[in-house]
Amino acid sequence: MTTNGGFEPVFCTIVPPHVLDTLAQAEDPALAGKARRTLEHDAFERTHRRMTAVLGAPALAPPKATAAEDKPNRTIHDARHKQELPGKKVRGEGDKPGKDATVNRAYAGLGATFELFLKAYRRNSINGDGLPLNATVHFGEDYNNAFWNGEQMVFGDGDGEIFLDFTIPVDVIGHELAHGVTQYTANLTYFGQPGALNEHMSDVFGSLIKQYTLGQTAAEADWLIGAGLLAPRVTGKALRSMKAPGTAYDDDVLGKDPQPATMDDYVRTGRDNGGVHINSGIPNHAFYLVANALGGHAWERAGQIWYEVLTGGELGSQASFTDFATLTVAKARASYGEGEELQAVTKGWEQVGVRTL
Repeated sequence: MTTNGGFEPVFCTIVPPHVLDTLAQAEDPALAGKARRTLEHDAFERTHRRMTAVLGAPALAPPKATAAEDKPNRTIHDARHKQELPGKKVRGEGDKPGKDATVNRAYAGLGATFELFLKAYRRNSINGDGLPLNATVHFGEDYNNAFWNGEQMVFGDGDGEIFLDFTIPVDVIGHELAHGVTQYTANLTYFGQPGALNEHMSDVFGSLIKQYTLGQTAAEADWLIGAGLLAPRVTGKALRSMKAPGTAYDDDVLGKDPQPATMDDYVRTGRDNGGVHINSGIPNHAFYLVANALGGHAWERAGQIWYEVLTGGELGSQASFTDFATLTVAKARASYGEGEELQAVTKGWEQVGVRTL
């Protein structure tokens, strides 16, 4: 298999459409209205990204390095609750923290993401060649999402009722930036199983960035995506759980977390680009099982295998779960021989019902 080789712009959000769809039907018109406005904007951005690809706009040509080999190049903008990007520049690389906690969290989160990829995987920024990291905060009014639009990060402030500020969880920042890593490497198609793998890779590296920042082992980590994002009124812990897919929330407004943990419960749907945020629970659970079996820091052996498969050139843009799993088994064998790493990877996929060739 070969990679796509292009840089197709993909619009990727942290809050899945199915969550916002449910929220948009809430009895409280204020909650429903904010969710609908978020969905409307997300649909606009998604169409804009698709048209950019169709028209062949050069926005995503691989940029030349502008950052030092071991230093990030961050710029934070403030949209001031408008929807025009990038907004007003409020902090550049090396500037001291200001009074706006959201700006400071975004700046720190971009730095944490840069550091993990550099220190753990020797990757210089998202594209491997010093790509500047740009982000916009305070986007829109009560905007209930954060997204990577193919070029930069964008964070909403949340509505304060269901979602809080989207810069609060560092794994949300890492998740979205990791979509950029996938974009510049395997470029996994954002639909069906390859789309679920795309989301899976972002959950993996989002979680690893949080664990790296906190200095946690696999056993110490909570394996939650978006912990701290849900407002106090919501019955739930996070958006997703890699350790126990399907248990992140069970709320009278948001509904129940629909993620399956194994192929026995694989969801076939035309919504959410073929269930990319739903079925990603299956490879997510496999990664957790592998990392937990190996112990220690998950960004080391387990993360190294996943990273090398994503970036190694053999993972096709249309890869299925079986394609990806097979490559992780081969990489574990090539890197570590017939030892515990190979056993952990093989057993992890077996436990979630994904076969390997």
